[in-house]
Amino acid sequence: MTGQAAGRIPAATDRIPVAHGYWKSAITAKTMGARTPLYDVQWNGDGTGLVWLEQRSDTGVLVCRNGADAPYDLTDGHPVRGGVGYGGGDFTVAGDFVVFAEKDGRLYRQSLAPGTARPITPAFGAAASPTVSPDGKWVLYVHTCESIDVIALVDEEGSGWPVNLVRGADFYMQPAWHPDGERIAWIEWDQPQMPWDGTRLKTARIDSGRRALEDEQLIAGDTDTPVFQPAFSPDGRWLSYIVTEGEWENLVALDLDTGERCVVVEGATLADPAWVQGVRVYGWGPDGDTLYFRTNERGFASLWKVSVSTGRKTKLETPWYTWMMQLAVSPAGDTVACIASSSTVPERVVTLEESESTVHRHTVHRRSQSEMIPAADLSVPESITWKNPGGGEVHGLYYPPASSRFSGSGKPPAIVSIHGGPTGQHRSDYSAEIPFFTNRGYACLYVNYRGSTGYGRSYMTALREHWGEYDTEDAVSGALALVDRDLADPDRIVIKGGSAGGFTVLNALVHHPGVFRAGLCLYGVTNLFGLATDTHKFEAKYLDLMVGTLPEHSDRYQTWSPLFHADRIRDPVAIFQGSEDKVVPPDQAESIVEVLKRNKVPHIYRLYEGEGHGWRKVETIVSFYDDVERFLKRYVL
Repeated sequence: MTGQAAGRIPAATDRIPVAHGYWKSAITAKTMGARTPLYDVQWNGDGTGLVWLEQRSDTGVLVCRNGADAPYDLTDGHPVRGGVGYGGGDFTVAGDFVVFAEKDGRLYRQSLAPGTARPITPAFGAAASPTVSPDGKWVLYVHTCESIDVIALVDEEGSGWPVNLVRGADFYMQPAWHPDGERIAWIEWDQPQMPWDGTRLKTARIDSGRRALEDEQLIAGDTDTPVFQPAFSPDGRWLSYIVTEGEWENLVALDLDTGERCVVVEGATLADPAWVQGVRVYGWGPDGDTLYFRTNERGFASLWKVSVSTGRKTKLETPWYTWMMQLAVSPAGDTVACIASSSTVPERVVTLEESESTVHRHTVHRRSQSEMIPAADLSVPESITWKNPGGGEVHGLYYPPASSRFSGSGKPPAIVSIHGGPTGQHRSDYSAEIPFFTNRGYACLYVNYRGSTGYGRSYMTALREHWGEYDTEDAVSGALALVDRDLADPDRIVIKGGSAGGFTVLNALVHHPGVFRAGLCLYGVTNLFGLATDTHKFEAKYLDLMVGTLPEHSDRYQTWSPLFHADRIRDPVAIFQGSEDKVVPPDQAESIVEVLKRNKVPHIYRLYEGEGHGWRKVETIVSFYDDVERFLKRYVL
């Protein structure tokens, strides 16, 4: 077992025998809806306070905490949400104010002191990833309007019309200022590449009139080399970035005076796939020599620091957590803020103060939910592997049933969960839905099929031109591996997934009937032809790489679109969809529901009004888990 000592759960003789799946649990649909997801945390200008973003139902709220004072809301009445692609890059902190993006497409400036937010850009298009110049007078940000993306510039008062400063590429992310305020860096890329396939890191100078760029340079990257998260050191000497070279990633520091390239971390898994703007996995210490960074080993995170000048690396022990994200290093000292969690600790805003290579002070500033569930009721994952039909290795995280009060005899029912993307990874962070299932007596297998990140570049690119085929094979072989290892009842295995994962769910039911007792499909892709012509810009050419170009490879689109083979589905299936989903529009779900109705296949269909590609509203989350529990009791248990 990975991540936590064994022996937490009482012996079976001390627990009440109840059939798996029928264990009573305090983790209800209402408690699922009561969570407050946490998305980002940053320091104020002098390092004495924090600002973080939390989600309250369908509204993003910025919260500030100065020193030991109680936290307070900054953005009353303003729903904070970056609007480029899937979102992210929602805000930045500069000195004593924040700049944030709102759903209306504007950027707003808000003081950390009492006062109201005021817009600094007009309401058109969508904005994300604002970053303020060192003198506090200018704001760089990513902007999109009518499928044209740029890096724009506006003065922090909003007194002038924004300028399209960087343009010409299909996409932009992660703009950064040099401490001298005269140079900038950014990441850009073009279709059909995605940001994990190949990007370009560029730098340039801004002329004195702040209206154009000079001396634009390509620093690293190309169509097959992804570069990620450029950052200038506080003293301005170094430009750091993460680049994939071969199978793994390197953290590089470029000396801007000499041009010398120093690889400070080599051969690791560092970057997350940039599905959203504003992702941070490392940061500079205030001395201009130390970099704090996070590594990812099979879904388990570690926190490290490295000296650029000496190359000495030190692991900082964080026994409370197995996953950390959105690292932010204090400008005042050796303290890292982040969103941290583990399988038994829900997400928290924390600061980790380091001294002599040891975290000697660990402070929790915000909890995402109640932490009153006993640890014995929370399952701890084990990293497992199995073989796919071709003999290759497939990765996943296995969670056994867990309860402090109940035990079950025989083999448990199991949920085989398929992540979205398809470029993504199930990790050892806290997932509220896992204890919802495991505390009722289900086992869970979270499949990191070929195409997932975190296992090397060859593993990630293996799914290219095989989406629908290899992911389905790996899901089915994962279910069979559970059976072979006596970890699941072969007659009660459910497959579950959302978006790309929902696509895999439906393909498994189509091409491997009877392996799964039922399927749970959330906003899943059913028609690849439709997805190729009716989705948002970010993924408009994604299928060129994952399936093939049209019309040359229309046979693949036909073979792996569940809609065209839905007559083969016989196992019960639950379909869930958001009415405002722009990624996988509702007609994708409704078309396959019509086939299920015609063939009298047991199913339910839920269309959630006002929801997009995932659930944000409390009432939707409660309704969803209530429906899932009823569906499983009726068709699986």
